Amino acid sequence: MGSRYTFSESRSGEIVPSIVIAQGNSRPLHSLIDPKREAERLIATIPQDTGFVIFLGLGGGFAPQAALASTTAQIAVIDFDKDGVKELLSAKDYSPLLNNGRFSLLTDFSLDEIKNFILENYNPALRGGIKVIPLRARTEHDLEIFNKTAAVIQEAIDSAATDFSVQAHFGLRWFSNIIRNIKMAGITDKSADLSADKSAEQNFTAKKIDKTAIVAAGPSLDGQITALAEYKSQKVFIISSDTALPVLLHNGIEPDAVVSIDCQHISYYHFWGCNIRKIPLVLDIASPPLLRSFSDMPVFFSGGHPLARYISAYWRPLPLLDTSGGNVTYACLSLAENLGAQRITLFGADFSYINPQTYARGAYIYPYFERKQNRFRTLASQFSSFLYRAPFLPLENENQIYRETSSLRFYRQKLEEKASAMDAQISIFPGQGAPVNLLNKTAHNTAINSVRAAPENKNKSGIEFLEQYRGDIAALPSGGLNEKERMIFTTLLPTAAGLKHRGMAYGELIEETKRYCTGQIDKILS
Repeated sequence: MGSRYTFSESRSGEIVPSIVIAQGNSRPLHSLIDPKREAERLIATIPQDTGFVIFLGLGGGFAPQAALASTTAQIAVIDFDKDGVKELLSAKDYSPLLNNGRFSLLTDFSLDEIKNFILENYNPALRGGIKVIPLRARTEHDLEIFNKTAAVIQEAIDSAATDFSVQAHFGLRWFSNIIRNIKMAGITDKSADLSADKSAEQNFTAKKIDKTAIVAAGPSLDGQITALAEYKSQKVFIISSDTALPVLLHNGIEPDAVVSIDCQHISYYHFWGCNIRKIPLVLDIASPPLLRSFSDMPVFFSGGHPLARYISAYWRPLPLLDTSGGNVTYACLSLAENLGAQRITLFGADFSYINPQTYARGAYIYPYFERKQNRFRTLASQFSSFLYRAPFLPLENENQIYRETSSLRFYRQKLEEKASAMDAQISIFPGQGAPVNLLNKTAHNTAINSVRAAPENKNKSGIEFLEQYRGDIAALPSGGLNEKERMIFTTLLPTAAGLKHRGMAYGELIEETKRYCTGQIDKILS
């Protein structure tokens, strides 16, 4: 039949494939006594809360079939050598597997495709745990590629777990902020635009700039203020992170735009006492609603929350900013990219603590801690607690004056990745923080902007849009979703992660999420 497999019949009457090894010998992939029973015993060891099972190697398909029969998990099989898979499919009937909607077969997928498949299909909030089960006799025959596959699967699992952790922490706050920002749009502007000044928002997003300075609030910014003031005198376009804003204003430097991406109320402290009425304030739609009141020119963008994408598709198109780097400096770089900047210099981008200062003088943390100090929590103790709230990474050399945490290093590496994929000339103004490597360039990557199309509901007010969205959530069926229903369902996933983090059981999670979201909308509409 072929050169990859031979086939024999087990005592229980099942067709069992054997993989051909050296000198024409072959090795059975399953029990020659009762492969179905063997598979059932294997599947019985899978924890009950497992919602996604990945099998490495197809073989006779006994284990995946047993998993489909005794669990509600999503099942995927990864195998290589399409000719070998063809031999398997021609030798026995795999239709019970292939016709099951919970089953996926990935044959000769690249490692990147495998990783993307898992990231797109595995959601810890909905599916619970994930289990990887190798078919040993198959994987040992192509050990190198299957080892690489196992490694990339683990990378995808770690990434999904990190995303889930973030969603669990912020999911409820994101939803609350977004629907309140939508309602405020409906109140302040009957045209339902998310900006208080529609023409100002359009003018800003249509800007095209050349030379740009991006300002973060690292300790090195203290020594860079004079140079930054010189940039300002030369009419360089200055984009400030919200953290650096009070530092700039205190030193008489007014930025041309301010970016804020944090959904937490601590964001308020970046703006207290700052007059930015005439400065565009670029906000994630999930930002705290009160922030828009600090500027006469708020510009809302979509940072990737599925509800923000739904808003753009079915109500008001939002500019897109890449916030996947997890920090506001990264978002500032994305904004500069979207505005067409060709020469970008970063100030205060330390991604580390220096001797052991956390932020430049004048950042929010100083007045914030001053207001909170008392006899039991002195100013020094608060700064110390903040500094040591996460463990430092080992020093790379004994003369190193900066200290890194795993989060700060992650932020730096993500910014390096983004910078390497941009056409712009990007540089770091000399400072004392962790070195940022901007030398490596990868393939060209254009800026991501939303398509400014006119959705079908563009004339609805914010309140009318929320009323319709609430009805769409309540009407979601338990299965068989169409394209729009799938998008609505996706908007609920970060909230579901937040509720799961509170201890909600998987079986009740979807209905409870629908009840929670419709209840939150009812609260603000009333």
